[in-house]
Amino acid sequence: MSAPAAPVRIVVADDHQIVRSGFAGLLDTQPDFTVVGTAANGAEAVRVCREAAPDVVLMDVRMPGMDGIEATRQLIGPSAERPRILILTTFDLDDYVYDALRAGASGFLLKDVTAEQLFHAVRVIAAGEALLAPTVTRRLIREFASQRPRPDSSRAARLATLTPRETQVLRLMAEGLSNPEIAARFVVTEETVKTHVSRILAKLGLRDRTQAVVTAYETGLVVPGAHEQG
Repeated sequence: MSAPAAPVRIVVADDHQIVRSGFAGLLDTQPDFTVVGTAANGAEAVRVCREAAPDVVLMDVRMPGMDGIEATRQLIGPSAERPRILILTTFDLDDYVYDALRAGASGFLLKDVTAEQLFHAVRVIAAGEALLAPTVTRRLIREFASQRPRPDSSRAARLATLTPRETQVLRLMAEGLSNPEIAARFVVTEETVKTHVSRILAKLGLRDRTQAVVTAYETGLVVPGAHEQG
């Protein structure tokens, strides 16, 4: 009989005490979660995370002093013990979310989520998946379209290591399709798609699905708005 999985270790960083304690209290009601620390600003979040080694960090974007984006950047550095960052925001896609994703966040969550949505989000992030719903992806695409970033040539060169099918899978991921939807498109099993996704992330040196979406647009593999034509 296998031993039960260790609880997901969580840090909550938000400058509003009510939000911080509210999320922490909710998360502590779940048997598979344990809140190992809280922080009121980015600098404190970095310190607490380095001491407590959480699996997941709920990170507010706007905090005094060091904001959540810079804190994310520092936590997603070269350290092997990098936590997964779930950005907390008040808006569907404010000016800071794109920067947070580029800094290494695995997704974001609106602060008015239900308890069940919060629990689901943490479990998804802890499992190594990305929290980037199709509606969020479309908003992110519009952000790319408005900014029209210059293709990243260093990352673009790595795309050549992908097989044709892996390239197709990456395109569909960038368009917001889930693994089951991609499996249906190619008439393959979901496990096959998961294998493709894992290989894509390994070859491109990416942490998760969210980073793959960002890379697809930054390299010019997918043109913002092109798949929405017709």
